[in-house]
Amino acid sequence: MSEKTVFKQLAEAIGAPDSVMVPKIIEALIDEKEAGLVMAASPPATIEELAEKTGLPADEVESMIDPLFKKGLIFKSKKPDGIRYYRVRHLLQFHDATILAPGATEEFFDLWREYHKNEFKEDHAKIEAMLPNSVVRVIPVNIALEPDTRIAPFEDVKQIVADARRLAVTPCTCRVVEGDCGKSIEVCIQIDKAADYALERESGRELTKDETLEMLKKCEEEGLVHTVGNTRGLGHIICNCCEDCCINWPGPRKPGVNFAAPSRFTAVVDEDLCTACEECLDRCHFDAITVDDIALIDEEKCMGCGLCAVTCDVEAISLKEIREEAFVPE
Repeated sequence: MSEKTVFKQLAEAIGAPDSVMVPKIIEALIDEKEAGLVMAASPPATIEELAEKTGLPADEVESMIDPLFKKGLIFKSKKPDGIRYYRVRHLLQFHDATILAPGATEEFFDLWREYHKNEFKEDHAKIEAMLPNSVVRVIPVNIALEPDTRIAPFEDVKQIVADARRLAVTPCTCRVVEGDCGKSIEVCIQIDKAADYALERESGRELTKDETLEMLKKCEEEGLVHTVGNTRGLGHIICNCCEDCCINWPGPRKPGVNFAAPSRFTAVVDEDLCTACEECLDRCHFDAITVDDIALIDEEKCMGCGLCAVTCDVEAISLKEIREEAFVPE
């Protein structure tokens, strides 16, 4: 079996069968023997089962597991009867996990940049076409600004932090690779199991709840959009997304299911207060605002993040509930 074949097999297994770049990214991380072990870890298996499947000695398999775990290619399923190991399951998980591999070089990031430039939009469109529901959803600002509306616990960023058992922060994988926007990088908030994973893997650092709230306030002031998993439960992560680097919105929204769902809210403008200063124009990621005599909001484009309200000096912008709850029930 050639190296190219095993790396391409793994690329196909995570949903990139036609990719030129994903096999190259995998090859930059691991050798052929390691790739074979990763392929064997589906379905989840113990050290002994992996040794039997690969023909490698159990002690050698055991020594290979931790480096593959830290590189984001092997994950752990901890059960009462022991630990089972499973391979990275899909392309987006592969993206977020491997970019934070220890010792990643600029040459490695260059491979990801080439993938983003030449292949990502087509792959993302294929993923969106198969989605029954959005994967992530926007939640409104609620730290730098108190929205004048009812914010339910599952969409209240302060309540999400308050309910968390454990919190950590990792670099934003999108801005690690791209980062041309100059926005803060270490702002990807990991919650509970995701925090456990980041700390065990040493790809993040632990935060207190007060530190987390201060970081989220900075994100709101900096113009980053809060996104969470599209379920009503606590979820595992609060992303803080910029306009041009982040993969949650690679292009204009289209009819039907998009990768990112809006919050239940839209921005509204008080005509008597608005001075048409245009400060809100630069804050909107979604081209939902135009300014004539006053600022005008396109509700179809507005994602309900509330960033435009944070820097409105005359407090002319607030949030109004207009949509049904769109999360996926757990």
